[in-house]
Amino acid sequence: MQSFLVGGAVRDRLLGLPVHERDYVVVGGSAEALLAQGYRQVGKDFPVFLHPQTGEEYALARRERKQGQGHGGFSFVFTPEISLEEDLARRDLTINAIAEDAQGRLIDPYGGCADLQARILRHVSPAFVEDPLRVLRVARFAARLAPLGFTIAPATLELMRVICRRGELASLSPERVWQESCKALQQQRPSLYFRTLREVGALQVWFPELDQLFGVAQSALWHPEIDTGEHLMLCLDEAARAQASLAVRTAVLLHDLGKACTPAEILPAHTGHGARGLPLVRAFAERLHLPRAWTELALLVSAEHIHLHRLQADDAATLLRLVMACDGLRRPQRLQDFVLACRIDVRGRLGMQDQAYPQGDLLLAAQRFLQQLPPPQELLSALRGTELAMAIASHRLQALIAYIHQDDPRRGEFTL
Repeated sequence: MQSFLVGGAVRDRLLGLPVHERDYVVVGGSAEALLAQGYRQVGKDFPVFLHPQTGEEYALARRERKQGQGHGGFSFVFTPEISLEEDLARRDLTINAIAEDAQGRLIDPYGGCADLQARILRHVSPAFVEDPLRVLRVARFAARLAPLGFTIAPATLELMRVICRRGELASLSPERVWQESCKALQQQRPSLYFRTLREVGALQVWFPELDQLFGVAQSALWHPEIDTGEHLMLCLDEAARAQASLAVRTAVLLHDLGKACTPAEILPAHTGHGARGLPLVRAFAERLHLPRAWTELALLVSAEHIHLHRLQADDAATLLRLVMACDGLRRPQRLQDFVLACRIDVRGRLGMQDQAYPQGDLLLAAQRFLQQLPPPQELLSALRGTELAMAIASHRLQALIAYIHQDDPRRGEFTL
């Protein structure tokens, strides 16, 4: 019984990248032999064994056969005579099909090391087309490794198109699709994930709202890149540059969906696109099973980003409305996330990567002021219900107006 380090740990070490997880394949072994040595089995249909000391994952070498549709349509055989080469042959890309033995020697039957040197993402075998998840995985690797110069081999791109034409992408679970997409959104070049999916015909299957943005014109005055899909790609890479949270990156992904529904007679203007996008954001979130908090932020950004962009320094009413729309007094982080998403939208335009965004600073200053504003005690004791809520809102508005216009050293916070 021999164990070999496989997959991402070998690939990333050879690329000089940090290794976060180490997975092993066991050749010549059995479940009984591993259990007898103290390994703990997790999983039933596809057993993985956790090392008794390190907790690292060990899987028996396996042979697989396609017998149904989709990512889960495989049967597996785990027997001691299955070779390491057989196990590696079932992997997606050659750079993921390199193994390392206990002495540090590489086993590379499919040319993974040469493809690492050539910076090529290449499928291991024609069996690549049997698993539709590989379309998303390869697109994700393209986004992750693009800064190192990696590109997808033309033959592999063609097999990805074959998978899409067969219609098997629809068999993937929403959870798995979104899991891969979240990993891609966290890469340096998340735009390449969505560009690759569009190139092979996958974007229209799981992300039709995004696919429809390409080819939609915008005013060159505000969007030098003109194409709405291109603007979205710039925004995604800007979100990565800003090291935004996944919730913010998701909101950025969905902030302009309404532009695909703009009436043709008003193009290239997109008046009202924020409100038009709300049902599309909800449909996207429901289909992909997004977390509720992420959906709420995405809806907020879609509805309100244009109002923050147009904010004037003396518009106390809009300042107060936006603070309250973000629930910014109770949830300051959500307001900060909203401002960051809006700033990314402004900077995700051709040649505007370092554009100042004083409107965001203005809203944050208003939120800080309102948080420190003492409550009106006389109203709290005299009023109830709707009357009290209206009186508090009026009190906040008048205080904000006075603060904006007073002769105060902090007045500089309220300039654009």
